[in-house]
Amino acid sequence: MKEIPKIHEGEYRFCLILWENEPVASARLAQLCQEQLGWSRTTTYTIIRRLSDRGVVQNENAVVTSLIKKEEVQLSEMNELVEKTFEGSLPAFIAAFARRQKLSEEEISALRTLIEKGGE
Repeated sequence: MKEIPKIHEGEYRFCLILWENEPVASARLAQLCQEQLGWSRTTTYTIIRRLSDRGVVQNENAVVTSLIKKEEVQLSEMNELVEKTFEGSLPAFIAAFARRQKLSEEEISALRTLIEKGGE
């Protein structure tokens, strides 16, 4: 799996807006970030530049697109959480989650299906 750059919380919220609207003009993206995050135009452009420098987004001809998919970022964050907090044990992570939040029969069935398919 390719190395996914660390994306911090505010950057992730920015990426959620980008993923939903891409490809998007940088001016429109700044407007969306102002509406949804309360950011100034300059803050948005700074985040675009930072994420571009790290290979997360591309800003070409004032049109911003992502270079990393949402699912890749989520998987990377989850793997980091499991490694750091549960010593790499996915069963320990799932057990802790299940103890904290009651799973519905539908969710349990969906998890069983995923396990049986090997996470395909």
